[in-house]
Amino acid sequence: MAALTGQLDKVTYYNEESGFTVARLIREDREVSVTVVGPLMNPRPGDVLHLEGDWQQHPTFGRQFRVVSFKIGYPTTEKSIRNYLGSGHIKGIGPEMAARIVARFGRQTLAVIEDDIQRLRDVKGIGAKRLAQIEAAWTEHRDLREIMLFLQAHELPTGHAAKILSHYGQDAVAVLRSNPYRLADDIQGIGFKTADRMARQLDFDPAAPARVEAGLLHLLKESADEGHVYRPRSELEQHLTELLGVDANLMTAAVDRLVARRRLVVDRKSAASPARVYLAALHHCEVSVAGDLLRLRHAPSGQRPMDPARALAWVEPHLGLRLAALQRRAVEQSWHTSVMVITGGPGTGKTTIIRAILAIHDRGAVRIHLAAPTGRAAKRMAEATGHRATTIHRLLEYSFQKGGFQRNPDRPLSTDVLIVDEASMIDIRLMYHLLRAIPDGARLILVGDIDQLPSVGPGNVLRDVIASKCFPVVTLTEIYRQARTSEIIVNAHRINAGKMPPRENGRKDSDFFFIEREAPEQALETILHLVTERIPARFGLDPVRDIQVLSPMHRGVVGASNLNRALQTALNPSERQLTRGRDRLGLNDKVMQVRNNYDKDVYNGDIGRITRIETSPPALAVDFDGREVAYAAEELDEIVLAYAVSIHKSQGSEFAAVVVPLLTQHYILLQRNLLYTAVTRGRRLVVLVGTRKALALAVKNETPRLRCTALQERLRNPAGAGRF
Repeated sequence: MAALTGQLDKVTYYNEESGFTVARLIREDREVSVTVVGPLMNPRPGDVLHLEGDWQQHPTFGRQFRVVSFKIGYPTTEKSIRNYLGSGHIKGIGPEMAARIVARFGRQTLAVIEDDIQRLRDVKGIGAKRLAQIEAAWTEHRDLREIMLFLQAHELPTGHAAKILSHYGQDAVAVLRSNPYRLADDIQGIGFKTADRMARQLDFDPAAPARVEAGLLHLLKESADEGHVYRPRSELEQHLTELLGVDANLMTAAVDRLVARRRLVVDRKSAASPARVYLAALHHCEVSVAGDLLRLRHAPSGQRPMDPARALAWVEPHLGLRLAALQRRAVEQSWHTSVMVITGGPGTGKTTIIRAILAIHDRGAVRIHLAAPTGRAAKRMAEATGHRATTIHRLLEYSFQKGGFQRNPDRPLSTDVLIVDEASMIDIRLMYHLLRAIPDGARLILVGDIDQLPSVGPGNVLRDVIASKCFPVVTLTEIYRQARTSEIIVNAHRINAGKMPPRENGRKDSDFFFIEREAPEQALETILHLVTERIPARFGLDPVRDIQVLSPMHRGVVGASNLNRALQTALNPSERQLTRGRDRLGLNDKVMQVRNNYDKDVYNGDIGRITRIETSPPALAVDFDGREVAYAAEELDEIVLAYAVSIHKSQGSEFAAVVVPLLTQHYILLQRNLLYTAVTRGRRLVVLVGTRKALALAVKNETPRLRCTALQERLRNPAGAGRF
């Protein structure tokens, strides 16, 4: 990396949360002004900075120095000291007064202010009142510098350091010296490992209670990210010992302290069963979900009875269809059951059932709502049924400003029937909020494919509800005649049954293909050719809008990250770009939102196109289905390139064509439900690229990764949702 030292002359842009800065710096070696761009911390004109980074040529703004790391120094020349004091951040000293002070004390000025500030009375214009003002400002300035130097000394990333400074203020050093593990709790983006590194540098006792507690919380949060709602105590103890390298006996006291502070909950099914350790919030969600489902099951319906025979006799000619026996049963139960589940694969008639239920309930002037976990799923639901559908977050009126979901037990939904599609995607937290807002007497119909991947978040709600056998479940297995012509649907069901797709690619007009490629580099080359030329030419599909590459992994030659860079280069070699780490975001790039942003009303998995880019300060706008959303510099980490995405991220979405690399290097993730989910994302075309061995591994591996959840047991428990 290149090095650069100079004095800040002007700060053009600074974001307090991320530390991102655009500024002009006067080089120490040449006394010329240059533009510096990147993460700084509390930058102020007059500060002397020692920077490391690299020089880049910006297409609009010319040569810039992109900062990777920095250190703050003190000015040493009379001119730099004068600029430093006269920059305006020391109240009581302006440019003219700075010149007088430096004329009196020269290069010793800063030492005089630090060690014997009363000597400033020797300077004309500084009386007792101004001296007190200067002394207070200097003390505050010195404290801020101390915090910044402390954070730099412990190698915290600059963006994190800015957040720490903002959160703790002048108490930051004292707080972090006493318990650096607070970082993992208080500062978004800082985890246990970063806090633990700082603690080691501070010679923190490896067996300190704060370290053991932080390690426990870290392991449980990590488990939640993997889909678990709780962890068995014995497993947790083993993992904690491996993580911390301390005696397992320390865990008992740490758990007791965290339980007393209501951070953890420990419960068990019986005295003889293993103890389960929960994050308190997840335990509350699981208990509440079970309780609310049972509440709805037992609540009397406020709706008038229906004659099933008459209703079905009316709805079939009304919709111009004939329902199969299982479909008729589902429609009947929708009127008589408070909570029910409709599950089945593609082409089995789930949408037909929803349409019939809607028609019958509409005729009865019943208030009915449709919802889905993602915007794309809600849009597909609306298109398929002709009724308005919305995301669960929007249905529950999430408000960033007001802090949370506005629909709750105090202000429940005004509905008689709620139909939720893609229910396999709902995690325990979202189900908690949804059920709290459903009033007694309303009916809940969960629709989903139990064989798809479970939710990204913790829990396995749909599977647990079905397995509990507490609620009516209609399982659709028959592929209807119009769907049998699609090899996508036929092969999806074959895969789900543990059968390999046919070796031959079938008819010329087939919608399902397998292209054998042994080496990852060959697969990458084939995927690029398919997306950029072959599929658009043969099927008339837009390579960016209509074709989606779905990868089992992020890393590797055909992982999502490398595929994105290769596809971006091939499809959108835009000159107008923003650089972020190894990646670039360009005008017209296809991008995905990777975390829920309730303030912007965009959610994890939403896909859009970049419509506007600003480079100074960095900012951009993304079009999500006709709605433009703006992103400031500190929000750019919320979006990533989306020419290729992970199969997990594709849940709830449907694309005209999907291309899936399938190689043995993916063996860790080759599971039947992963492949099944990928195949069912394609509407008009599915192309698998890889080896037969990898395909066989995925088809044969029917064992899903088990998740630690207890919802099924809580539903079966006669006492309802209480603690075990």
